[in-house]
Amino acid sequence: MTVATGILVLAGTPIGDIADAPPRLAEELSVADVVAAEDTRRLRRLTQALGVTPKGRVVSYFEGNETARTPELVEELLGGARVLLVTDAGMPSVSDPGYRLVAAAVERDVKVTAVPGPSAVLTALALSGLPVDRFCFEGFLPRKGGERLSRLREVAAERRTLVYFEAPHRLDDTLAAMAEVFGEDRRAAVCRELTKTYEEVRRGPLAELAAWAAEGVRGEITVVVEGAPEKGTEEIGPEELVRRVRVCEEAGERRKEAIAAVAVEAGVPKREVFDAVVAAKNAGA
Repeated sequence: MTVATGILVLAGTPIGDIADAPPRLAEELSVADVVAAEDTRRLRRLTQALGVTPKGRVVSYFEGNETARTPELVEELLGGARVLLVTDAGMPSVSDPGYRLVAAAVERDVKVTAVPGPSAVLTALALSGLPVDRFCFEGFLPRKGGERLSRLREVAAERRTLVYFEAPHRLDDTLAAMAEVFGEDRRAAVCRELTKTYEEVRRGPLAELAAWAAEGVRGEITVVVEGAPEKGTEEIGPEELVRRVRVCEEAGERRKEAIAAVAVEAGVPKREVFDAVVAAKNAGA
């Protein structure tokens, strides 16, 4: 007799307030054959708060063992098991473990479904006061300064609202880098401890937010940044063109490549950028 394949359930968990847990979460925790959790200790606290005891086997599934454990969970699914995947907060796969398991399950024709739940990305976006009709989620930026600048430069001309996650101890450096690449006056919002007791949403120009963050910030952080203005709505002067070229060079690009990139980003001829750089050099700037 052929055994029917099981089902993979991705379950959203609260990002702060336990009362935000979706109603189906407790039910899924109680019926799953296997519960794969990013942190089994946090899972224990969650189940206690919800007043539910998992009937199935609980296993860890985090960045360090995701590659090795995925095949094991796929075998469980192929054997007919109901596997529930939960991460520490929010939806699995969104800057959290889960993508590998979903991809592997889909490849083996295993059904994948979800219990929708809270999302720091959408919550921050809605609270930011910035345009929400079109947006990009960029996750975490690289930790190294040069790589971070390079990544930011890739989206400097992006007109959709940008959403990032960031660690509190790197927030000031990240906001300063954003101000350098996007411009000091670009609007942004820093959303801290969403849905928790000390929730805070700080809005303002990037330079102002960077100065605030330099004093020290704690908690879970989501940063929302306004998209680039439409080309042609503002004139970019020679000094700004030169500044942008220098940012590219500091990120490791050769001058020729930097000039070409800035020309595309600013919507001006390469010759205009080149002339601005030469003029600044001759002036000793």
